Order: sequence, then structure tokens, then C-alpha cells
Amino acid sequence: MTQALNVLDATSLLTTVGAAGVFLVLFAETGLLIGFFLPGDSLLFTAGLLCTTRASGVHLSLPGVLAAAVAGALLGAQTGYLVGRRAGRALLGRSRNKHLLDGVARAEALLARYGHGKAIVLARFIPVVRTVLNPLAGVAQVPPGTFALWQITGGLVWTVGLVLAGYVLGNSVPNVDHYLLPLVGALVAVSLLPLALEMLRSRRRAHPTTEPNGEEAA
Repeated sequence: MTQALNVLDATSLLTTVGAAGVFLVLFAETGLLIGFFLPGDSLLFTAGLLCTTRASGVHLSLPGVLAAAVAGALLGAQTGYLVGRRAGRALLGRSRNKHLLDGVARAEALLARYGHGKAIVLARFIPVVRTVLNPLAGVAQVPPGTFALWQITGGLVWTVGLVLAGYVLGNSVPNVDHYLLPLVGALVAVSLLPLALEMLRSRRRAHPTTEPNGEEAA
């Protein structure tokens, strides 16, 4: 019996669609605002693991996964950027989703704090932010050459790094498929750390601590 497809479950998606699912999810997550909820980090890591085992009866090709991941991430980011340049901020303003709007605020803060290049690379590793920063860069009129250079750099590091991390772990740990769910859960928790840290910093900036004499702490 064919397993029902669950796009929020990396293992289910890879078992049902294979490497094509990697391309589709990464393209949607980085190029379309509706893809902000998709599991990019866990999908890449799990795909790497499934190149070394037959968990849930599926075994993927490492070159195929890498090609699908890189193509989806790079084409998706470029699409998001072009949509942002053409549709403008009105596109982002139409959303009423709190998580997406929070992502826009964090992406704007990232651009303001680190500049174009570093922000575009860092955004790849922060859920939701990697969805909204690409169209936001288009809205901000980041030069096309600058955006392409840094989104390719960040996209390659993110996709290849996570896929190979899963692949290396799968080759290093015997019967790694027995620990698939805990490993993916741990990766999801780690991937959310940058988001949690950024929220903590934002909260501290909004509510600065004060010294006993009533002055704000430095």
C-alpha cells in the first residue's frame, strides 16, 4: 500500500516522492511565501541519511539528492528575489500570518545589522527568514549580481553541508535508521536555535535591563 504523503514529515515525503521532493520543497520554501512552514533543514539531513540506508524501504542516490537540493535552493531563492523586485512590499504586506510577519521583521533586522552579503548567507540557516529574505532583498533593490553571488554561496553551504552531514553520520553509525526520528528531532531543535537566539536578542533590545540606580545597562 502506498504511504500517504505528508509534506511536513521529511521521511514521508522522501519515501513517497524521492529526490524530486527535495527539489520541490526547497524551491517552495525559498522561493514562494506559502512555503515558509516546510521542513527544509530536516529534509536535507534526512535525505543524506537515506543515501546510506533503506529506512522505510527507500534508498536515495547521493548525487541525485545533491543535484535536486542545490537546484531547488538556488532557483527558489532567485525566484523569490525576482518576485520581490516586481511585486514590491505589497506582496509581503498582504499576509496576515503571524509567523510570516515575524519572519519579515527578523529578515529586515538581519539586513540592517549584517549588510547584504552576510545576511543573505545567514538567512539560509534560519527557518521562515530564509523564505522572506529573498523577496525582501528584491524589494530593497539589492543589486542582482550581489544577490546572486551570496545566495549561491549560502545555498551551496546550506544544502551540501546538511546533506553530507546526514550522509557521513549514516555511514558512521551502524543501523542508523533505528535512530532516524530522534536524529531528525535533534536537528529540528538545533535549526531553531538561531531563531530563538534572535528572538531573545530582540526582546532584550525592546526591554533593556536597568541598573539599581535606574540607568539602563550598557
